[in-house]
Amino acid sequence: MKHVVVIGGGITGLAAAHRLMELGREHGETPAVTLLEHSARLGGPIQTVRERGFVIECGADSFISEKPWALALARRLGLEAELIPTGEMRRTLVVWRGRLTEVPVGFNLLAPVDLWPILKSPILSLRGKLRLALEPILPRRTADGDESIAAFVTRRMGREVLERLAQPLAAGIYTGDPAVLSISATLPRFAELESHYGSVIRGLKAVHKKIAARGASGARWSLFLSFKNGMQTLVDALAGKVGGAIRTRTGVQSLSAPAPQGKWRAGLRDGTALEADAVICAAHAGHAAAMLEGLDAELAARLRRIGYSSAAVVNLAYHQSDFPRMPPGFGFVVPAAEGRKIIAGSFSSLKYAGRAPQGCVLMRVFVGGVLQKEMMELSDEEMVAVAREEVASLLGVNAPPLLTRVARWADSMPQYAVGHLSLVAEIEQRAGRLPGLVLAGAAYRGVGIPDCVHSGEQAAEAIWSHLHSSLRQSAA
Repeated sequence: MKHVVVIGGGITGLAAAHRLMELGREHGETPAVTLLEHSARLGGPIQTVRERGFVIECGADSFISEKPWALALARRLGLEAELIPTGEMRRTLVVWRGRLTEVPVGFNLLAPVDLWPILKSPILSLRGKLRLALEPILPRRTADGDESIAAFVTRRMGREVLERLAQPLAAGIYTGDPAVLSISATLPRFAELESHYGSVIRGLKAVHKKIAARGASGARWSLFLSFKNGMQTLVDALAGKVGGAIRTRTGVQSLSAPAPQGKWRAGLRDGTALEADAVICAAHAGHAAAMLEGLDAELAARLRRIGYSSAAVVNLAYHQSDFPRMPPGFGFVVPAAEGRKIIAGSFSSLKYAGRAPQGCVLMRVFVGGVLQKEMMELSDEEMVAVAREEVASLLGVNAPPLLTRVARWADSMPQYAVGHLSLVAEIEQRAGRLPGLVLAGAAYRGVGIPDCVHSGEQAAEAIWSHLHSSLRQSAA
């Protein structure tokens, strides 16, 4: 029986181990799988806590249904009945001159589908609106090569759109600096719209017309989905399926490639080792670099070029009566230009049903990121104080919270800098010279939960093919 070691117990590693077992059942020859996680818990930055009737998400609170892999996995796990959509109120707010202001209808992360709503909005000055109105007639980019989100948005839509809308909305996803982040690696659709239509706005409008022309056929899920009892549901279901293959508190220190007809060797931090016919490494890129240093120093050096940002989530619960008025949206983002101490906020109990007891509001405040690294030096008590100060200023809520919970996620969000896709291609090429090893996870081609599920499942399928091609070669 072939043995596969999966390194990393986040959603990628769990999805990879589960897919290997699925493939085994489909073909009647299940491989032995061992999943190694260095910490005491599984799921990475997915963690749900239940306390006093509140369903508290300490990390990711949802996944996108537009990318099919997480939804498909949930269905295969028998979790479809547990899925819940967002509520009816789907507006997003942005802080503008110290006040929560609605993001204009149809504004899509970096650009509007329709100019009219944003031209009526107070968020842009007259000059900013005139600059944006020029976008449909600007020539498309002819230069080759990657560019940053900031360069792209400034070139197409103007600096005001970048500073007041695109920067905070993109930072809400990547907790990064748009002057560093790659447009082709993070938000490639917008670059493709410019390339195909010559204009982002004209491209968005054309795409929306096509979607409207097709119409809706049958029931559809909302864009964002979660589970009745929180995102931990997905982690627990995968862990239950993978079962006894899981070993927590087991860190990997090194990987040794097999000699011909030999086995991979994973050197563990406790001084022992595991042998395997193949390895899926779903670890943080820096940790993967440390494991592979003695095997391929150039591969390790490239892995270390993938940077990460740190952030914290502060959950706060209040009585609904503590709010002078209920927020008119699911959440808000904060432009760096506003000079505040938080990067975003969301209202969990407005976004998803069942997150708070009747008459209560559960919200989350996000702290840190690349542009506010210093905030991660605060103690938990100081973070809560900052969150309360900002909630009081923006929402008029001065009452003490019913409960608070701080979750820190150090080096948790990969930063796809300009040139990231070229770097990943180099990493994959070098890793491809090591038969039986596949790298997977958020560090490479997508940071969302569906991307991580897809990465893990692709890794499992690649390893399955490798093992069976090896068997065929041996038989020949």
